[in-house]
Amino acid sequence: MKLLVTGASGHLGRLVVDSLLERGVPASDVVVIARTPESVADLAERGVEVRRADYDDRTSLDAALADVDRMLLVSGSAVGQRIAQHTNVIEAAKAAGVGFVAYTSITRADASDLVLAAEHRATEELLAASGLPHALLRNSWYLENYTGQVGTALEHGVVLGAAGTGRVSAATRADYADAAAVVLAGEGHEGQVYELGGDEAFTLGEYAAVLSRVAGREIAYRDLSVDEYTAALVATGLPQGYAAVLADGDRGLAQGALFTDSGDLSRLIGRPTTDLEAALHEALAVTAA
Repeated sequence: MKLLVTGASGHLGRLVVDSLLERGVPASDVVVIARTPESVADLAERGVEVRRADYDDRTSLDAALADVDRMLLVSGSAVGQRIAQHTNVIEAAKAAGVGFVAYTSITRADASDLVLAAEHRATEELLAASGLPHALLRNSWYLENYTGQVGTALEHGVVLGAAGTGRVSAATRADYADAAAVVLAGEGHEGQVYELGGDEAFTLGEYAAVLSRVAGREIAYRDLSVDEYTAALVATGLPQGYAAVLADGDRGLAQGALFTDSGDLSRLIGRPTTDLEAALHEALAVTAA
């Protein structure tokens, strides 16, 4: 049984490979693809088969997906190009006779008005039209979207956002990766739609309060308009387009677009999801190191 993970040089893909191996899947059964195989040379050293492929290069995908039984399609990171890229992967998977595809999507992609949801929704539709047996892993936000910014929050004493009192069901990349590994290596997931998120959703005001407690100093949450938040992100050096996408994420968050109480994630991984306080303790330790 050949299990293939795309995007293995990225954060999520690599964690999925780690989870597969930790769950006892033989390294010889795990295949990864990367545009630059040398970026995952350490996985090759662990016995994982590395194949070169690029989402933009259909020929490379046709070769890389040969003899693959089950595949995890980790969504591409190039916003605006993902529909064409995912089309290449899905068509190559169908041509290669891949028996099952799991896809990392976003919360309620079929109904969400988030800018980021459009390409995920289109990909879900491509999978449905392909006839490939598949499962949808609709991930909410990564906790790392927040914990990765603790240094900035501590420096300025404030968390900025435009999310109002909306609640986000964020979970760690490792939690989502464990769920993807379970689905990829397991049985009975065909046709399933999993709305994945942390067990305890929180507002950004609550996030700031937990950060204050963990850090031992007062961190406030300052709620801005979407335009104000976009401008604030641009002022930090982010490109206008990327800043607008992030601010749109907060707009959707305020309206519940990234909230789920399905419990799917903890059920799949067989344990509670990592809580915010534990993640912040770890992030602060890294920041202090």
